[in-house]
Amino acid sequence: MPEPRAGLPWLIATVAELRSETATAKTIAFDVSDWRGHLAGQHIDLRLTAEDGYVAQRSFSLASPAGEGTTIETTVQRVEEGEVSPFLIDELRIGDELELRGPIGGYFTWSPPAAKPLMLIAGGSGVVPLMAMLRTRRNARDEGPALLLYSSRALDQILYRAELDQLAAAAGAPVIVHTLTRAAPSGWTGEQGRIDRAMLARRGIAAYQEPDIFVCGPTPFVESVADHLLSLGHAEARIRTERFGPTGETHERR
Repeated sequence: MPEPRAGLPWLIATVAELRSETATAKTIAFDVSDWRGHLAGQHIDLRLTAEDGYVAQRSFSLASPAGEGTTIETTVQRVEEGEVSPFLIDELRIGDELELRGPIGGYFTWSPPAAKPLMLIAGGSGVVPLMAMLRTRRNARDEGPALLLYSSRALDQILYRAELDQLAAAAGAPVIVHTLTRAAPSGWTGEQGRIDRAMLARRGIAAYQEPDIFVCGPTPFVESVADHLLSLGHAEARIRTERFGPTGETHERR
């Protein structure tokens, strides 16, 4: 069971690395000396305090694989109207210190070895906690069936694109399926359009295989995908979801 959020202390996290993923997204690595380890799919709260005492707090999924190391990563997508993501992307520098607490969450988590196939479905930056699962799977050398169906607006907005290509080419690789919802470049061989029932039936893992399913993205995306999965015969108990709140900077797990 996850530890109650109220019982988690605020920890000092030092920015160790900043890595651009796209023009609007950045991975932030933190060194946290008191970090106690985490599971793939868990998240953290970040707290920023301005000089005038104003406090802003947001939840961010962990992108780093499960483990007990003291360096953790999250990937932040810029939300133009947001209070926190523009600061994290534009102003944060290596050596800066922030407050965070975690790990948080126990429902939207996955650990190897897997008894059932793993089906991951992401919209936009919803791929972040699912990437933690794929990295955990790689580190554990788990070669059970796994698939990521990942919807992005455009080719240049795919997070972790090079790493996903490497994962797909490795031994025991997961199947990686991209779909672009806006114009696709010449020579594009992936899917096009939003993830719908037909695409899930064509590209997904069939219900009779009883996959463990994790869906993450904006609320309309998650609700639509979940409905399509149910219509294809997947058991509700096997579908776990995480959705963005109205600002894109807050998350809700169900």
